[in-house]
Amino acid sequence: MSTPVTTPPPQGRRMVAVALLVSAVVALALWAFAWPAARTAPRDLPLGVAGPATATAPLQAQLEHRKGAFEIHRYADETAARDAIEDRSVYGAVVVTPQGMKLLTATAASPVVAQLLEQAVAGQAPEGAAVPVTDVVAAPKADPRGATLGASVLPLAIAGVAAGAIVTALGLRGLRAAASLVVTAAAVGVIAAALTHSWLGVLTGNWWAEAGVLALSALAVSATVAGCAALLGTAGIAVGALTMVLLGNPFSGVTSAPQLLPEPVGFIGQLLPPGAGGTLLRSVSFFDGARVTAPLVTLAVWALAGLTAVLLGLLRRPSATARDEAPTAGEAVPVA
Repeated sequence: MSTPVTTPPPQGRRMVAVALLVSAVVALALWAFAWPAARTAPRDLPLGVAGPATATAPLQAQLEHRKGAFEIHRYADETAARDAIEDRSVYGAVVVTPQGMKLLTATAASPVVAQLLEQAVAGQAPEGAAVPVTDVVAAPKADPRGATLGASVLPLAIAGVAAGAIVTALGLRGLRAAASLVVTAAAVGVIAAALTHSWLGVLTGNWWAEAGVLALSALAVSATVAGCAALLGTAGIAVGALTMVLLGNPFSGVTSAPQLLPEPVGFIGQLLPPGAGGTLLRSVSFFDGARVTAPLVTLAVWALAGLTAVLLGLLRRPSATARDEAPTAGEAVPVA
């Protein structure tokens, strides 16, 4: 009796599958990158109002009239408002004085937000009156618009994805894989700090702290990719890459601010390594480490979860290897 022969699917079906898969990825990329950019607007953006209550009440009412745009924080005077900006509690503050209004901004936190606040406050001022602006925490002269800092998120994500994929492709497992990921991330952090701080001058904080943040950001991505691959196989690389590059990068809010992205994009972005890494890097580089707890914990959780998954991959690897190495139907079995 003849054995039925299994034929591969027709080439036409494969072509259709490839076209559908690529189209789906393109649609996801366009949605992830274009939609948040097209819907940029302030959403509960923290803004301070400083001065006597009787003087600031009309201004606060005008700002709150734009429902959902600003989250107003009241301060007694300009000094308290400056402290709040330096602590990253607010992006800026409007100070009401007997001479009129004064705007405090922080271009280091977000040049886009600083420009937006200038336009918003100018619209609240009496006709013909100029509102003086003071940049409390200025962006570095080498990167006044924050373009270089924003552009650094994608290369770090790609480096992390590449590291996780290469470790997987080389067949490194368990402790060797974890050690390779940690060492590679450390090297990425040192190189990135040397480029962005020492050469380009777009970071101005403690050099080693910045290198640590960059390394931890890279590790959070690479460990996640390698961990997904250890648990899911080769498909895990695609899952990790899509999450970190196609979602993490456009959702990060590094080029603008999380509060300018449509909800829940801004919130989700801060839960992913690119967004948390960008926020942590700003705090360490420009704000003396203010508000570092949340992004630091986020990156640490991703890194530890990924490394744990890499180690747990040893538990499934033997059975998977056995299936991969099992002789297929019709294949000759060697005889000892």
